[in-house]
Amino acid sequence: MNTKKILHFSIGPIGSAAIGLITLPVITWFFSPDDIGRLSMLQVTISFVLLIFSLGLDQAYVREFHESNNTPLLLKNTIGVGFLLLSFTLVIFSFQPEKISIWLFNLDDKHLGILILLCLLASFISRFLSLILRMQERGLAFSMSQVLPKVFFLFLISSYVLLDSNFTTLQIIAAHTLSILLVCIIYGWNTRKEILAAIPKKFDNEKILSMLRYSIPLIFGGLAYWGLISVDKVFLRALSSYEELGIYSVAVSFAAVATIFQSIFTTVWAPTVYKWVSSGKNLDKVQQVTNYVLFIVILIFCFVGLFSWVINLILPDAYHNIQYIIAACLGFPLLYTLSETTVVGIGITKKTLFALAASVIALISNLIGNYLLIPHYGAAGAAASTCASFWIFFVCRTEFAILVWQPIPRLALYFFSLMCVMLAIAASLLGESHVVMLMVLWGVLLVFALFIFRDIARQAINFTFT
Repeated sequence: MNTKKILHFSIGPIGSAAIGLITLPVITWFFSPDDIGRLSMLQVTISFVLLIFSLGLDQAYVREFHESNNTPLLLKNTIGVGFLLLSFTLVIFSFQPEKISIWLFNLDDKHLGILILLCLLASFISRFLSLILRMQERGLAFSMSQVLPKVFFLFLISSYVLLDSNFTTLQIIAAHTLSILLVCIIYGWNTRKEILAAIPKKFDNEKILSMLRYSIPLIFGGLAYWGLISVDKVFLRALSSYEELGIYSVAVSFAAVATIFQSIFTTVWAPTVYKWVSSGKNLDKVQQVTNYVLFIVILIFCFVGLFSWVINLILPDAYHNIQYIIAACLGFPLLYTLSETTVVGIGITKKTLFALAASVIALISNLIGNYLLIPHYGAAGAAASTCASFWIFFVCRTEFAILVWQPIPRLALYFFSLMCVMLAIAASLLGESHVVMLMVLWGVLLVFALFIFRDIARQAINFTFT
C-alpha cells in the first residue's frame, strides 16, 4: 500500500475524530450523563451482535481476499449465514420491541426498541461492506463512508439545539440510528458492483465450512475480546449508575481520538502483512514497524498525561474527573494497536487458539479488576482495570506469537508500555491529590523515551520537514 492510499485511509479516522471532538462537548452540555450512558450501552450491544452473528467470517474474508479468484462469491459466502441468522432473530424481537428497550435502557418504550433493531441490522451489513472497500484499497471511499455519518449526527444534534428541544433519550438514539442507516446506504452505493456480482452466485458450502473451521476459534476469541472491552461498561451499569457510565463513556470517547492511530494502522496493517506473507517479501520489516508504533504509543500517553487538564475548558463541571481517567482510557486503543504488530505470528501460522487464550486471560483479569474497583472508584476503577487488562492482553499476544512463529526483542516494548500503564492507573485512582508529582513523572518518561528512540525521532523530524 503506497503513501497516497494510506493518506486516503487516514482521512476517515482523522475526520471522524475531529467531528467527534466537536460533537462530544455539544452532547455533554445538552444531554444528561444518563442518556450518554444509554447510548454507550447501545454501542456495546451493537459490537456484541456483530461479533456473534458475523461468526468470525468477517476476519475470514480479510484472510482469504488476496488468495481468492472470486471475491464476489467470497463476500456472499462470508455474509450470507450470519445475515440470515440475524434477520430471523430481529423478526422475533420485532413482535415486542419494548422488551429490548427495557433490558438495555431500563425504559419501557417500543420506539426505542425499533430503533435498536434497525441499528443492529444496519451495523451488521455495514461491517461486511466496509471490508470490501478496505480490501480493494479504496481509501477515499472508505474514509467518506466514515466521515459523512458523523457529519449527519452532528447536524441532527445541532438541529435539536436550534429547535430548543427537550433533549430526550429517544432523540439521541434516533440521531445515532439515522447516522448508522446513512453509512449503510453509502457503503451499499460504493460497493454496488461487488454486491450485484455476488447476488447470482451460488453458495459454496464446502468453502463456507472451510472458513468456519478457521473462524470458529475467532468467535470465541472475539467474544472474550468483546468482554474485555465491554465488561467495564456492563459492570458500571450493574454496580454503579448510568451517570458514572455516562462520565466514563465521555472519557472513552475523548480517548477515542487515539483510535485515529489505531484505525489507520489496523486498516492498513492486516492487508499489508498478509500481502507480505503471500509474496514472501518484507517480513523483516515487522520489527521495524513495531518500534515505530511503540514510539508513537509512548508519545500519545505522555502528552495526554501532561495536558489532560485542557479537557476541563470545554466540558461542564459534571465531567471534571475525566481529566484524571483519560490516560487510562487510552490503554485500549494504544495497547491494542501495539499488540497488532507483535501478534502477526498467530495470524500467519493460523494458530488462532492462541488469540483466544490471550483474550480469555485478559478478560478474566478485567472481570476481577472491575468487580474489585468499580464499587469503590466508579468510572476511575473501570478505567484502571481496563488499562491494566489491555497490558496483560498485549503481553499474552506477544508471547504466544513468539511461541508459534519467531522471537522478537521485547525489553523496550514491555518496559515503556508498563511505565505508561502504571502512571495512567495512578492518575485514575489518586486523582487530583498527586497531580504535580504525576506530571513530573510523565515528563521524565517522555524525555527518556525521546533519548532511547532518538533515531526514530530524528527520522520523523526529517520526514516532516524535508
